[in-house]
Amino acid sequence: MKNEEKKLIKGNFAIAQAAVNAGCECYFGYPITPQTEIGEYLSQKMYELNRGYVCAESELAAINMVIGATSTGAKAMTSSSSCAVSLMQEGLSYACSDELPVVLVNVMRAGPGLGYIYPAQGDYYQAVYGGGNGDYKLTVLAPSTVQECIDLTYKAFYLAQKYRNPTMLLADGLLGQMMEPAVFGEYPYPEIDNSSWALTGAKGRSGRKICSVAPSEEKQIKHIEHLFEKYALIEKEETMWDEFETEDADVILVAFGSIARNIKATMRVLREEGIKVGVVRPITLSPFPSKRLNELADKCKKFVVVEMNMGQMVNDVKLAVNGKASVYLINRPVGQWLSVEEITEGVKEKVLEKSHAGI
Repeated sequence: MKNEEKKLIKGNFAIAQAAVNAGCECYFGYPITPQTEIGEYLSQKMYELNRGYVCAESELAAINMVIGATSTGAKAMTSSSSCAVSLMQEGLSYACSDELPVVLVNVMRAGPGLGYIYPAQGDYYQAVYGGGNGDYKLTVLAPSTVQECIDLTYKAFYLAQKYRNPTMLLADGLLGQMMEPAVFGEYPYPEIDNSSWALTGAKGRSGRKICSVAPSEEKQIKHIEHLFEKYALIEKEETMWDEFETEDADVILVAFGSIARNIKATMRVLREEGIKVGVVRPITLSPFPSKRLNELADKCKKFVVVEMNMGQMVNDVKLAVNGKASVYLINRPVGQWLSVEEITEGVKEKVLEKSHAGI
């Protein structure tokens, strides 16, 4: 099959093959539904390509293996789901401090705790605000289609290498398991030179080390400030979102991931009824498109956030509009995605008929 040909493929397999195409040299992971197919696919593919694959004894072991591999400059990744990603939080904090190009895929399931294999979007806070200690930020990308599972996996490897910052692909169980036609294409980004920092042996040069411990208060402050200068640069250069029909919108729907597909359909239904509705879909959740939402709030005074959780991204939308507009929530915590009909009725009930009831 040529890379330009469309192929009907499951989301998890698409992510796995895209990682291969991006040049992933090492994969370390532990099986957990609904992302197990990623490791299954790579167990064969990495062997065929003479690359590294380890089914680790735990998620804690897997993230530390990725830290070790990326310290040498190798492209390495892991994948997991929700409760198991919780076990990786200490490692992610270390990886951010060490400025390592870790790539992590989280195919979300229901929570809290062990939860269940139903799809959900309850890991937004964990991904965007982190479960580890200290001041740090991941770069977080949220696909909404199988095609974007490919495109944003490519992007995740590139951004991780470019900025030396752990990057997460935040998908969900529905997207991981569904099949759609998609095109792989070639890996579209340039390779990043890591020779200035990677631990490759000190023969012919002075030694170097990667360490998250600063020996003094002053050096620790400078290190944290350096990290946040980098995060500001990522926000300036890499913030991504989709936007539809916002020019004349009286109501703007906001959603991320696969549920965003339904808000676009809702927009079309409501516009056919004469209701001016627009859509904003954040693609990068960290950095979040706060500036654009704030600009839109100068004209549009009603925002509706649709999420498969109890209300997480809604708070970032509130912060973004900064009191300029009312923000409403339509949600379901787990399970079957909200239908177009349910979202349409929710907009009419919460916003158009009871516009005074903004949350």
